[in-house]
Amino acid sequence: MALVGIAFLGLLCGCRHEMYDQPKSDPLEKSDFFKNGAASRPLVSGTVARGHLEADQAFYRGMIGTNLVTEFPMPITKQVLERGRERYEIYCSVCHARTGDGNGMIPQRGFPVPPSYHIDRLRDAPVGHFYDVITRGYGVMYSYASRVEPADRWAIAAYIRALQLSHNSRLENVPPADRAKLEGQNQ
Repeated sequence: MALVGIAFLGLLCGCRHEMYDQPKSDPLEKSDFFKNGAASRPLVSGTVARGHLEADQAFYRGMIGTNLVTEFPMPITKQVLERGRERYEIYCSVCHARTGDGNGMIPQRGFPVPPSYHIDRLRDAPVGHFYDVITRGYGVMYSYASRVEPADRWAIAAYIRALQLSHNSRLENVPPADRAKLEGQNQ
């Protein structure tokens, strides 16, 4: 029994936070060590940052300051829309449906129905809104930030805009050359 007590005391003595509680200066803290009063040295000129270089707020946050962006921070090409459709069908269509009406397979099984992209509130929403919702989630929708890269989030937002534009479009609004192609598909 005495041996167990000695072993227990030995273990207790080993549980200290010496490395945690060591004297140190945190970055940007004041210190008397350097002449300029800072605890850390200034970066050497020409230093290249490493890691999370997300300086373009519009691209990486969908916002500038506290305002959602109203225009895409990148050119929207056919390839971007195709990538957006592909990513949308993987991540979004299960709830929002392929048409964007909110009647996907998940809501059909009893989960909350997401809003249709074709309601006025979302048709009038800035494009940054869709990027922000994909990034941070909204309501019962969780964040896709760890699953969908920023460029793909913008591609999905562009595809959502394409869904919205195509929802109430009429054949008369299609250019004549494209109209002939569409009419040929219906035969």
